[in-house]
Amino acid sequence: MANIVCSRVDKAYGAVNVIRDFNLEIEDHEFVVFLGPSGCGKSTLLRMIAGLEEISGGAVSIAGRTVNDLEPRDRGVAMVFQNYALYPHMTIYDNIAFGLKRMKVDRAEIDSRIKAVAGTLGLEPYLGRKPTELSGGQQQRVAIARAMIKTPRVFLFDEPLSNLDAKLRNHMRVEIARLHQKLKTTTIYVTHDQLEAMTLADRIVLMKGGAIEQVGTPAEIYERPRTLFVAGFIGTPNMNFLDVTARSDGQAWLLEGDGVRFRADRGRFEIKEGQALTLGVRPSSLLAASLEGNRENTLAGIADLVEFHGDSALVSFRVGGKEIGALVPAGSRPTTGAPVAFSVGGESLHVFDRVTGLSMLREES
Repeated sequence: MANIVCSRVDKAYGAVNVIRDFNLEIEDHEFVVFLGPSGCGKSTLLRMIAGLEEISGGAVSIAGRTVNDLEPRDRGVAMVFQNYALYPHMTIYDNIAFGLKRMKVDRAEIDSRIKAVAGTLGLEPYLGRKPTELSGGQQQRVAIARAMIKTPRVFLFDEPLSNLDAKLRNHMRVEIARLHQKLKTTTIYVTHDQLEAMTLADRIVLMKGGAIEQVGTPAEIYERPRTLFVAGFIGTPNMNFLDVTARSDGQAWLLEGDGVRFRADRGRFEIKEGQALTLGVRPSSLLAASLEGNRENTLAGIADLVEFHGDSALVSFRVGGKEIGALVPAGSRPTTGAPVAFSVGGESLHVFDRVTGLSMLREES
């Protein structure tokens, strides 16, 4: 069993506190992604778990054992870095075997383990080559193999795909997902790329300013963002935001702003009369609507930019001085300068308090 528990973990560099009161439990075999913008503390936290950074306060335990004072080699973890850190003068075989040789593992055991990991990662044809003879994706697989061969209880990945081009990133992301399904090793993966997080994670830990903003499955974080920050960070294209004020007509909440009026279910949101709110609508939730008639729950304007994405197009227009994006099928995209109107169902609305940034969505019973 290799569960990980972070209890009130702090990290400070002098007077600067970069991680504050961080609490998290990661289950055995779970794949957890630390996601967030640059400087949010996700890599620092990973390095503290690995033993590469001192913990200023609190405790980290792995498999029920506090590891604060243990050397990295004694924690049962293996780390894969953003840069491959391969020895250029060594063959791929020797790069993978290096750690085991230092541990004075028997040669026959080393051969057996290398055969197993090379087979898993498709590296058998390259064992006699040098790192410079391999592509970026192949070198990253060697770095993963070097971590795997130690049979760790915990895998730690620190933005391992950042140096690869888009096509290779997609390929390696699939390989890492399949590897986890096969090995079932407890894994923490750090990235700023939400696509990697959404496709790989059992749970996402979204961080901001050294603290947790939200923890949940990819679906939970996408469908029920708890804060304005989460709603704006998750989702491509970005969520649209409009300033509105709430009033009740006795049956529903009317959310009114500059040129817009939306009707929202009273039972869905915890809203107060006159409350200043931010309304959020995802571009994919906007549906083409008639240019005539009732404009309630509708956003309308002039298409000032149409971005072709292949099977879809992103239509940009302005409402009340705010830029709005609508994702439409490519075949029905408007021309630039054409009037457009889009409706959105009440179930697709996100509402946040304009002061605190907290979601007004009621908790699920």
